[in-house]
Amino acid sequence: MDVVELVAAVSTPPCTMEIEEISKHIAWLQIRSDLIGDIPADWLRSHFSGRLLYTLRTTSSGGRFDRSQEERWQRLIAAARNYDLVELEADSDLQFELLSAIHPSRRMVVWRGEEAGRLDSCFQELSEVPARYYCMIASAAKTSDGLQPLLLLKARRRKDLVAFCDGPSGLWSRLLSPTMGAPLLFASLHDHPRTAGELSSQQLIADYGFPAVQPLEKIYGMVGNRIFQSPSPRLHNAAYRMLAHHALFLPFHSENFEEFWRDLVQSGALDSLGTPIQGLVIVSPFKEAAVAVADSSSSMVSKAGSSNVFARRNGGWRAETTDPDSIDAIQKLCPVKAAVIGCGGAGRAVAAALQQTGSHVTLVNRGLRRGHYASQLLDLPFVPLSEFRANGFDVIVNATPVGKDNDGFPFVMDSLENQMLVIDLAYGSQPTPLVSAVVARGGTAIDGHDVVLTQVRKQFYLMTGLEMPAGISREMVRGDATDFMPRVTAFAVGHDAAGAFEYSA
Repeated sequence: MDVVELVAAVSTPPCTMEIEEISKHIAWLQIRSDLIGDIPADWLRSHFSGRLLYTLRTTSSGGRFDRSQEERWQRLIAAARNYDLVELEADSDLQFELLSAIHPSRRMVVWRGEEAGRLDSCFQELSEVPARYYCMIASAAKTSDGLQPLLLLKARRRKDLVAFCDGPSGLWSRLLSPTMGAPLLFASLHDHPRTAGELSSQQLIADYGFPAVQPLEKIYGMVGNRIFQSPSPRLHNAAYRMLAHHALFLPFHSENFEEFWRDLVQSGALDSLGTPIQGLVIVSPFKEAAVAVADSSSSMVSKAGSSNVFARRNGGWRAETTDPDSIDAIQKLCPVKAAVIGCGGAGRAVAAALQQTGSHVTLVNRGLRRGHYASQLLDLPFVPLSEFRANGFDVIVNATPVGKDNDGFPFVMDSLENQMLVIDLAYGSQPTPLVSAVVARGGTAIDGHDVVLTQVRKQFYLMTGLEMPAGISREMVRGDATDFMPRVTAFAVGHDAAGAFEYSA
């Protein structure tokens, strides 16, 4: 089994416990000295057994260092005496004076640019400068931009070359890059990364199984523009490892589904890399747009006009939906009198599933246009949210994101009766206000974590044809089943004028 070397960027002052806890999982600490000042290598090595990468990133490269070139070069040269690797910026640092003071074995030459299409020609120039590693990082304006660095890696086949796109749309290429080039994978040491589309080292371990690398033959993933808090990568990738299914589940962040579909799926680009996309989970706001590009659709997809799963079948794509499975837990109670809050793709699919059980279903939505559309599509009554009262219903289904960020209730709670059953599709790190209120009243609530697990199991089967192992649990949905989630506080006690922190044990 291959192993990736995880590089954890330290962007806030670290503490002893934080470093010691992570040291058994990562190979490198990347010290962002432009953000936290210079940390003595001796202090780091007393708590960390891996290797050290020194980074003093300038403002022109997305960092914070804005002082003189003379000071910067002095600090880089000093760091090269004690750190294992020093980051050199291709635009400004490849000068004889600096290179003569830093041995090639301690150089990581980094190129950053806006145009992914220039990667090959730029690398050709950079490779003339001897270095331990070369790192090519392009900005991703759209999801398909991530193809260019992977094509570079495939063409060059060099174990000293790192290449990926940064930003939310490029994250998927970062996750694939170690399988094609240098086995380095960059992440944040801390639980809450500084930039969107960046993962923490904890997420790389818990959600993707790194640093171990399984053989890779197939790609599955999820596409949407609000996907990075989803537990789906954690659940799917854990199941692949349990079943020795040679696949990886990736996050494809996109702002335009048609563009994503044309450039990344229809083009067959990943097929040419030897890692074809075999299945996709579709999330808002693309559940309706996805239906239009499918080669075939299930009857429920056609009825609800919404799909959240695409599976590759005999060279074509079949649209399915697992949103109706949200009511699996109450099937034996049906028919009931139910209200579905939210008339998006998920709400329509849930309403259609309840309708099929013989239940009396009322649609509720804040926006009138979407509400009337759903009403006509499903031939069900519609009530504007401003006029809705929960009393008189047996079951209330919240199919909106309201409550996910602890941001209130999806409807007027005064009208909720204690005997009602509530299904909340929204979920977050804590119980939603709706679920908490129902439980506090002694009522019954099925929360979003249970709904997600039910749907993920079905999605896994539809895409792979395999049953998800029983070991994939609710605790994994919540992120409670990992043994590596350190929660610690930094203890930096001082800061001097030169930008260096002082540390105490």
